[in-house]
Amino acid sequence: MLKMRKVNLARSAGAVMLGMAIAMTGSLAQAGARDQAKRMYDRIAGVPPTEAELNAMMAIMDADNDDVTDSDAAAQAAAELALDSSGFYNVTLKNMATPWTNEEQTLFADLNDFTATVIGLVRDGDDFRKVLYDDVIYVGAIGGISPYSNDSNDHYVELEASGENLGDPAVLERRTQSSVTALDSAATAGVMTTRAAAKAFFVAGTNRAMFRFTMMNFMCRDLEQVQDTSRTPDRIRQDVSRSPGGDSRIFLNRCVGCHSGMDPLAQAFAYYNWTGEEGTEAGRLQYTANSVQPKYLINADNFRYGYATPNDNWDNYWREGPNSVLGWNATPFTGNTGSGSGAKSMGAELAHSDAFAECQVKKVFTTVCLHEPTTSADHAQVSSMVSNLEASNYNLQTAFVDAAAYCRGD
Repeated sequence: MLKMRKVNLARSAGAVMLGMAIAMTGSLAQAGARDQAKRMYDRIAGVPPTEAELNAMMAIMDADNDDVTDSDAAAQAAAELALDSSGFYNVTLKNMATPWTNEEQTLFADLNDFTATVIGLVRDGDDFRKVLYDDVIYVGAIGGISPYSNDSNDHYVELEASGENLGDPAVLERRTQSSVTALDSAATAGVMTTRAAAKAFFVAGTNRAMFRFTMMNFMCRDLEQVQDTSRTPDRIRQDVSRSPGGDSRIFLNRCVGCHSGMDPLAQAFAYYNWTGEEGTEAGRLQYTANSVQPKYLINADNFRYGYATPNDNWDNYWREGPNSVLGWNATPFTGNTGSGSGAKSMGAELAHSDAFAECQVKKVFTTVCLHEPTTSADHAQVSSMVSNLEASNYNLQTAFVDAAAYCRGD
């Protein structure tokens, strides 16, 4: 069985206290327009607005201090001012994306190529689904810092230390990942093939960690939530014992629920590896085209008749059965087949699902509103935000604006 690693999901004390305050005051209806404008800016930018910025937002909202403005005007004010602030990129987006880059899911980590690429895609209003499959990376464009390196994160540490606005294209520029890292373009898969992701999720193990954390970060599902013992177990690898602890019932009732769907999809990573030791900074992403990494064939004697990975072909068994509820759709590489080769096409399979869109919206909602959607009104708002995200060609900025306008009185 895949050994689950502990994930820190604790909320901050500040968010809990704020939630208690909201529950006690029910402040949505009482908050005046000026308070609403300030809260929108605070939540999006991560820092308070200046008096000039606040007045500019009020002018857009066309409201006196004691008036409550409508959602459209509030959204316009948030889009034109808060989204343009350096705090949105350097603080809010950085803090939201950083936990996705490490197994501990901590935000107390340095800027890296994974986080910078998320920030860049949002800044440029690009189709956010590309985060899991495009040949894209964002690098620093300012002088005085170390160049990008496949062997070090110094470039991004120094970029962050500069304090420059990551929302400025002259500071953080878009490049093709293949031109920066020399990885073949066909082997690139958005943030999954960045140095930071490889260091965290391709190190040691069997590359199932990359699949698990990608599901958690971009589909908002851990493996327990997608267990399905009704899928065919024919692609479960040899390293998975069919009688753990001497009891085959454990495999049939638990292990098969995750592995029958995960192993056929994680086969997309069969050519990837991290060369360094776990827990160290040394190492780089390794890609061996048409050659399966040895880690995919380890512990074959656990069950000799299990699946021996021959290539990076993947299949999505979850398009049928209970997990069809994740809303699998056609992708740019494989259409509606649910099968393909390599991380790029598999990343697109995940990114073009309904669950991907809903997950991004919920993460933005929680980031901006400082609480998860709980009420019927919250869930209706999430549904509306998902529709708006799709209508905007997955420009994630729309979700931030929608969430800020909805929670402006919280």
